[in-house]
Amino acid sequence: MPSTAAEHETPVTLADEDLAFAGVARLSDLLGAGHVTPRELAEFYLRRIEQLDPTLNAFISVRAERALAEADAAHERLRKGERGPLLGVPIALKDNVDLAGESTTHGSSAHREPATADSEVVRRLRRAGVVILGKTALCELAAYGHFTASEAFGTTRNPWLLDRSPGGSSGGSAAAVAAGLVPVALGSDGGGSIRIPAAFCGLFGMKPQRGIAPLAPLRDHWHGCTVFGGLGRSVLDVALFDDVIAGITHEATSHAPRPDGSLAAAVSNPGKLRIAISRKTPIPGVRPSAAALAALDDACELLRSLGHEVRDHELSQPKLLTTFTPRWAAGISEDAALICGSSLRLGRDATAEVGGLERRTSQMAALGRRLRGRALRRSVRLEEAIAQRLNSVFAEHDLVMTPTTAAPPPAAEISRGAGALRTFNEAGPYVCYTPTWNYVGQPAASIPTGFDGDGLPTAVQLAAPQNGETTIVALAAQIEAARPWRERRPALSTWRTAAAG
Repeated sequence: MPSTAAEHETPVTLADEDLAFAGVARLSDLLGAGHVTPRELAEFYLRRIEQLDPTLNAFISVRAERALAEADAAHERLRKGERGPLLGVPIALKDNVDLAGESTTHGSSAHREPATADSEVVRRLRRAGVVILGKTALCELAAYGHFTASEAFGTTRNPWLLDRSPGGSSGGSAAAVAAGLVPVALGSDGGGSIRIPAAFCGLFGMKPQRGIAPLAPLRDHWHGCTVFGGLGRSVLDVALFDDVIAGITHEATSHAPRPDGSLAAAVSNPGKLRIAISRKTPIPGVRPSAAALAALDDACELLRSLGHEVRDHELSQPKLLTTFTPRWAAGISEDAALICGSSLRLGRDATAEVGGLERRTSQMAALGRRLRGRALRRSVRLEEAIAQRLNSVFAEHDLVMTPTTAAPPPAAEISRGAGALRTFNEAGPYVCYTPTWNYVGQPAASIPTGFDGDGLPTAVQLAAPQNGETTIVALAAQIEAARPWRERRPALSTWRTAAAG
């Protein structure tokens, strides 16, 4: 952990906790007004990381010296009169995007070579003037949505209840934001990996439409399933962040936003919407828990009170095993080849074990290599017809609402030591509602709804037709205004262990 920041006292104008959870928009205002400097903010958050991350394990790496240099550069831009919603704001990156000169681990011990250039999303964030504090944890190759743990970097914990999972695979980013270690963080979502951690950690997280944020240097990832997006404590914070990585710029948060971005939607009235409610999961044998259904019913009542039309309409769901799974597994096999070297064969007769990867990752990569043929081609061929059938709901509805997950956060150590098959089966209750929207490439988001009896966050998912991000953002902002969630903060004090009973 960094020692540089701990050597300084930060003369900030807000109480420590208030500053930690102030959020992107508020911090941008403070920076623009000169009430706090980028270096002071960076030092402040680096101290929180040093104090709290040994418990959470949200970060794989912390770059104190480089972050402070970036903060000084941002300060110079502010001093010259430049303004921008992310200028001088500290962020974190999920460790599956390239940061020039630093390793991109993908949560694995198999890859340690430093990146030679920034990923395109990182370039866009740098142009906006962010201060990158570090890179956050993920499960190996971002393969799973129900936990964030790896043999290389250990287990990441949920700030709301430390023996529970923050979800995956962007669990490190979600845990860091929820604990006030950083105001916003980059995640990726190939089957729910932004929305599930957002749901488990009480955050807003959007899976943008396919093609909104660049994947470069990759041309594609998981055959059209993966996208990048932000995780934040408010809709506005994520809107500001997502606009930047989408290439939509705003001079400053206080100025009129461009009408084509999420920021404009976050400060607009959604009007009266028609919302379809779908409860069934597309995975046989997986049913939503009582808590998931209670959160959904509560959200329905809130939406009705806000003037929206809400009615049941079960979706024509695709069979995930034959549609999404071939893309996911084939993507894992390709990621394994990417980080382990081009010598890794992609044929059907490739061996199951891949040097440097965890056993279950090697097993799933072997399955993926076998699915890259007929099963993958069929998945791609059927997408258009399945999307048409699924999207028939939007002939009479503006949005679809479901639970985000069918079950509350599992134990942080779930699937520990398990092989690929057991890990895959244990994921079912947590990844049942989200992958459909990755398969068809349409926008979807997780919105906090409250807390269950254990004090863990609950959430619902909103999904939209093509080009429907702004409708989701506008309604999510209205929900947040009616039921504010960001003021409740995790205590980071409850860790039930077997020894403690």
